Amino acid sequence: MGRELDLTLQGDDVLSIARDENGVPHVRAVFDTDLLRGMGYCHAVDRGIALRVTKAIAWGRATEWLSDTDELFGIDCAMRRLGLYVDAEEEVAKMPAAQRALLDAYVDGVNRGMEATGVPWELRSVGFVETPYTGADCVLLTRLMAWAGLAQSQGEMERLLIEMVQAGVPRGHLDGLFGGHLEDLDPWLLRRVTLGERVVPMGTRWVSAIPTAVASNNWVIAGDRTASGKPILANDPHLDVARLPAVWYEIVLEGPDNRAMGATMPGLPAILVGRNDTMAWGVTYAFMDSVDSWIEECKEGAYRRFDNGRERWLSFRVRDEVISRRKKGKQRLAVYSNDHGVLDGDPQVPGFYLTTRWASAEKTGAISLTVMLSLLRVSDTASALRLLGHIETAWSFVAADQDGHIGFQMSGKMPKRPSGRNGMVPLPGWDPNNDWSGFIGSDRLPWLLDPPEGYFVTANQDLNAYGKSRPINLAMGAWRADRIANLLGERRDWTIESVRKLQLDLHSDHAMTYLERLRPLLPPKGSGADALRSWDGAYDPALTAPTYFERFWRALLVEVFSSWLGPAVLAHLLDETAIVADFYDGFDRCLLDPQSPWYGDRKIDEVWRDVADKTLGKGGAGKAAAWGKHNRIVQRHLLFGGKLPAFLGFDVGPIELPGGRASINQGQVFRSGGRDTCFAPSY
Repeated sequence: MGRELDLTLQGDDVLSIARDENGVPHVRAVFDTDLLRGMGYCHAVDRGIALRVTKAIAWGRATEWLSDTDELFGIDCAMRRLGLYVDAEEEVAKMPAAQRALLDAYVDGVNRGMEATGVPWELRSVGFVETPYTGADCVLLTRLMAWAGLAQSQGEMERLLIEMVQAGVPRGHLDGLFGGHLEDLDPWLLRRVTLGERVVPMGTRWVSAIPTAVASNNWVIAGDRTASGKPILANDPHLDVARLPAVWYEIVLEGPDNRAMGATMPGLPAILVGRNDTMAWGVTYAFMDSVDSWIEECKEGAYRRFDNGRERWLSFRVRDEVISRRKKGKQRLAVYSNDHGVLDGDPQVPGFYLTTRWASAEKTGAISLTVMLSLLRVSDTASALRLLGHIETAWSFVAADQDGHIGFQMSGKMPKRPSGRNGMVPLPGWDPNNDWSGFIGSDRLPWLLDPPEGYFVTANQDLNAYGKSRPINLAMGAWRADRIANLLGERRDWTIESVRKLQLDLHSDHAMTYLERLRPLLPPKGSGADALRSWDGAYDPALTAPTYFERFWRALLVEVFSSWLGPAVLAHLLDETAIVADFYDGFDRCLLDPQSPWYGDRKIDEVWRDVADKTLGKGGAGKAAAWGKHNRIVQRHLLFGGKLPAFLGFDVGPIELPGGRASINQGQVFRSGGRDTCFAPSY
């Protein structure tokens, strides 16, 4: 395709690809296999760089296929330890014949597209090593897109808990921050654990080839609340948009008796957000806790275990990874694991270490791909929800059909933990009573069909109330979800235009809740105080008030939490990790609680007044720029971002982002793993 606007390919029959006036490709074919073949071809031609770079990282071969840098070597080591690729080929073989044929056709299209265009010059310039695309690559991507920044962030919070215990943070302080999920906490035991990978300083995070998809909104409105009498479904995935090319790829698939359209992700044979002729679906991330750690006592390469009351020392499984670095030759990495996951440490050195397991890291992919491929022809909401519940990674789906039915379904492999255990705290690995015993059925995950309110909203909030299990321990704040739900409930004449306006809403109830206490404490003079006295909570790029509020909020975080964490640690969490961006709700819980032990002997109003004087008063931190000047990004090229002169056009920006962490139109800008990133509407 590339330069060509129209072409035909020979597949099981003849298929055609043509761009519309917006550049969106339309694939037309008689057979579904050829529709998928055309999708693969388009992905390879238009998103060839992203597709290849993602594959290299997922397999832990970036220093072999891309470039031999220490940063990429760290990523290779992390991916080899995670081992998402280990059984990927076996998963392809498990797929039903009909869906396997569709997958094979997609892969054929990718390879034909790569052959037609060749390796992009940007990749040729770094000596990229080309390999054929396979079904195993698709399996790997189903896992990777759910791990990077999603399940990964949950695991990081659990490690942060250990680091805080080891730093001496008192139990009462931890209970407030972690939402009362610490029933199993044994500080004495956690202080004995040796951590190899630490959140502070943060371990290697994936490079920008892999988008972090932690935040999104979606909602669905029944026909009795719309002007047309038909349901409306809205979805705005909040991803890292500080990257080029874009994460999403729009496409239209047109067969003789069905049409499907929406957003795809290069490398996956699926429309992830979209619709067919009879129904629509949308997706956000569900903060399911599917990552657990255990404490292992190790010596001489073995770990301690009790079976029927008898102590045994068992050998770890050892995976000998060889990373072929271009410049430094072959590097060997021994990965130790047991049924509790991958060991973080050397079992030859006596001590206590963590093993960590992600429920979706293995024996997943076949079912997820089968569901994704089947979704193109699902005709009703109830059937779609039953299907979507079987996807093996954690997502929150909403759906609507032409007959008026709407619904919600959470997906993911939720571990069956021992009774009363929630997975937040690492437990002794030598006790078999602490083991998983399989996974929760999809029918016990949160779901809902035709809610009586006539609408349903997901925005990364706690959704445990809608299921027979409780998969969520830590979620994002409910501010976005609550505002959407409140506004949806106010009217019964929703239209496409009014829903679009709702998606662009910049108001933050989060900020206004702080201002209720803050306004009486504002200093009498100062540009910041004056701006916040009259602010309506809108994160408008033209206003200075959001910048002043964020200045105050950050300073309050530092003032309150530095007493135990220390200024350097807190600065790292704020400036170099996604911890606060992802889990600000826990920090808010402490900051807004007048009885929080984090305030120590000081009264909450005393602390807030002091911080307001320093940041908003006449002699404070100086005048603030408009929010848009502060909250902005540069979209950087996947390979050459920030490395070449701006006039060459590889990077775009700066671009002002409207919104804040808790507005419906979210606009969070932060740094993570050494690079600027953000959560913003991406499609």
